[in-house]
Amino acid sequence: MTPVSLIAQAIQRERTRARMSLSALACQAGVAKSTLSQLEGGQGNPSLETLWAIASALNIPLSFLFETPKSDFTIIRADEKDQLSSDLSTLSSTLLADCPVSCRRDLYRVYLENGSVREAEPHTQSTVEHAFVCRGQVRVGPEDNLQELSEGDYYRYPADSKHSYEALSDKAMLILIMESPG
Repeated sequence: MTPVSLIAQAIQRERTRARMSLSALACQAGVAKSTLSQLEGGQGNPSLETLWAIASALNIPLSFLFETPKSDFTIIRADEKDQLSSDLSTLSSTLLADCPVSCRRDLYRVYLENGSVREAEPHTQSTVEHAFVCRGQVRVGPEDNLQELSEGDYYRYPADSKHSYEALSDKAMLILIMESPG
């Protein structure tokens, strides 16, 4: 599913949930009704500001406009270009993961050196880890789904089974987010 079609489905879904007409949402978001109609039709290339305005008018987090059915595993490579760009500056962003309701997230900076593998025991049931590589190369994940990642790559995986972390370069740094039931 393309980002544009994902956004189209999400706007329709959230507008219906909010019981708003196309005209009412366009007015409240400050966008032309024709623009909103095009977006719901899966056409156009909305700016970050337009999507923020729509999300604000619907009283939802921006990430709701990118929701897809969740898989146990998600990997996003650094060179994948599903980015939102600003019309006002050179800022661009990629949503890597949203936070489910009733979850707790702990954020860690992890340094690894080549030649050492950190084997981790299973965490609490339904715990998920998000690994984002900032420097170097690593092999990370559950024993049955280890992935090799490079700078800028992202990997989401279940952490309620044995998993490990290993540097494949001399030194590596990753951001690790542990998400567990609240």
